[in-house]
Amino acid sequence: MSRFDETLQRLAATIQARKGAEAASSYTAQLLADPARAAKKLGEEAVETVIAATLRDADALAAESADLIYHWLVVLAAAGVTLDEVAAKLEAREGRSGLDEKASRGG
Repeated sequence: MSRFDETLQRLAATIQARKGAEAASSYTAQLLADPARAAKKLGEEAVETVIAATLRDADALAAESADLIYHWLVVLAAAGVTLDEVAAKLEAREGRSGLDEKASRGG
């Protein structure tokens, strides 16, 4: 398992542990209690990641990517979507051209 895999698993477990926690106790619990806010934060972090990428600022890109992944995991947890479900979608696309897969979605 790579360092990224291990870190992702630990972070996902921490987020799951915050489900049902008192919102005043953690930022994660606040976001889990308000899925719309969590989704908005995910969007903000996505934009910040794009900006860092377009500026070719590697350090900022790494930092913004970390924020993006954290907020993505929170949104998944709030919606009850597991990493295994995401993995299944990725696995279903393996071996297909990205252009073919996109065309199969009709837009």
